[in-house]
Amino acid sequence: MVERQQNSDAQSAKDESQALPVLPHIGSRPVRRTIRRAQLREIVPLSATTIYEMEQRGEFPRRFYLTPRCVVWDLAEVEAWLEERRRASEAGRIETAPAPDVRLRRTRPVKLDRE
Repeated sequence: MVERQQNSDAQSAKDESQALPVLPHIGSRPVRRTIRRAQLREIVPLSATTIYEMEQRGEFPRRFYLTPRCVVWDLAEVEAWLEERRRASEAGRIETAPAPDVRLRRTRPVKLDRE
């Protein structure tokens, strides 16, 4: 009877540990959640090349290696970057690309109206 209760206690503890969310703190340090490339691409719809170039210029959170082949980003840093970009966009501080000059197109160029 005691053995059965210990087994059921161990099973319920195992079920609870699987159902618990990630702990916000381990000891005195907060847990930093990381994301891999596929998850980053779901959050930030930019190409891998654009993200890499922005990292090199210091305009995007830097990746780091967990293992020689596993690259991750800090989720909190990525979310903070997104929020900053939103505020900058709303304030009009992000420079947008100029509209193309349609008169320079090779196919179907727009002709100037001359009266």
